[in-house]
Amino acid sequence: MSAAGGPWFRPARLGSADPPPVTRIGPDRADPHFVLCCDHASNAVPAHMERLGLERAELERHIGWDIGAATVTHSLSARLGAPGFLSGYSRLLVDCNRPPGSPTAMPAVSDGTVVPANRAISPEEAAARTDAFFRPYHDAIAACLDATLAAGAVPVLVAVHSFTPVFGGVSRPWEIGLLYEHDDRLVRPLKEALRALRPALTIGDNEPYAIIGPSDYSIPVHGQGRGLPHIEIELRQDLIGTREGAESWAATLATALRRVRAALMPLAIEKRVPPGGG
Repeated sequence: MSAAGGPWFRPARLGSADPPPVTRIGPDRADPHFVLCCDHASNAVPAHMERLGLERAELERHIGWDIGAATVTHSLSARLGAPGFLSGYSRLLVDCNRPPGSPTAMPAVSDGTVVPANRAISPEEAAARTDAFFRPYHDAIAACLDATLAAGAVPVLVAVHSFTPVFGGVSRPWEIGLLYEHDDRLVRPLKEALRALRPALTIGDNEPYAIIGPSDYSIPVHGQGRGLPHIEIELRQDLIGTREGAESWAATLATALRRVRAALMPLAIEKRVPPGGG
C-alpha cells in the first residue's frame, strides 16, 4: 500500500500478471462497417495498488465497471464482424470516458464510497495513470478509425455502457438509453428498429445520462471529432448481468444496427464538432 503522501501507482511495478490497458477483439479488416468500444469493460486494478484500498466487493459494484457491458461488446463484435476495444482497468483507477483532468476521471468518492488511492493524487501520479491506461486505449481506437477512413470507409462508432436499475433511490424505467450530443442521425432510426424487435421497450433519449460538452470522452473525441455516425448505448444492468441476458441484447442490437446502417447508406462524414464544442 502507498506510504503516507506517496504514490499508489508506480509504473515500474506493473507485472506480467497485470492485464494490458486495452484489448482488441474481432476481425482486423480495413473497412469495418462498425467499430465498438467499451470504456468501462473491466474492474481490474494493478496488483501493487491493493484494490485502491477497497474491499473486493466495492470493485464488483457498478462504481468499479459497467456490469455486463464487456459481455455484450464481445457478442456484438462477433455478430457484426466488427473490431472492438475494451478498456483493461477499473474506471476508479482512471475513467476512460472522461477527459484527462476531469474531476470525475479519478474520483475520490464514488456513489458514497471513499476511494483511498484517489484521495490525494499528485499531478505526477495522475499523469502516470493517464499515460499507462487511458492513452493506450484511446490511441488504439483512434488508429483503427483513422485507418478505416484512410481506406475510404465510413464506420459507425458504437460505445457500449450499462447503468444501474436504481440510483440515488430513484428507479430508472428505461431498458436502454441512446446517448448523443450534436449528431442525432442514428437516434430516430435506431429507436424504430429497436421497437420493431421489442415493441414494449422504454427507450431513453439521452437518458439516464446525456453527453454534454466535456462530460464524456469517447463519443465526442472519436465520433463527433471525426464527423462519424455514432451512438453511445446504455443498457440496464439487471437485463445484461447474466450471459443469457447479454447475448439476447447483443442479438437485438446487432439486428437493429445493421438495419439502421442499411437505411442510412451511403454514410458520410458530417460536421466535425470538437470535444466540448457548441
